[in-house]
Amino acid sequence: MIVKEVIVKNKAGLHTRPAAAVVKLASRFKADFFIEMRGSEINAKSIIGVMSLAAPKGTRLLLKLDGEDEEEAARQLIEFFEQGFGEQ
Repeated sequence: MIVKEVIVKNKAGLHTRPAAAVVKLASRFKADFFIEMRGSEINAKSIIGVMSLAAPKGTRLLLKLDGEDEEEAARQLIEFFEQGFGEQ
């Protein structure tokens, strides 16, 4: 299992477009993927779950990945978060 803290960096936070992109990226992998925010954990392969976070800029999230391809999944997802979802 890989657990990594990330910070939401883009101005608009984890809104609809990046939420959909996170789910799409996560769905490419077999590993289970969960996001924890303030003690609540959601399935990050669920668009409803990711959108329910409504995480604004500066929010600290824990990404949790577990499965056969967890390392590559973690690398790509962490990079996506660190790049601010391709937004500013």
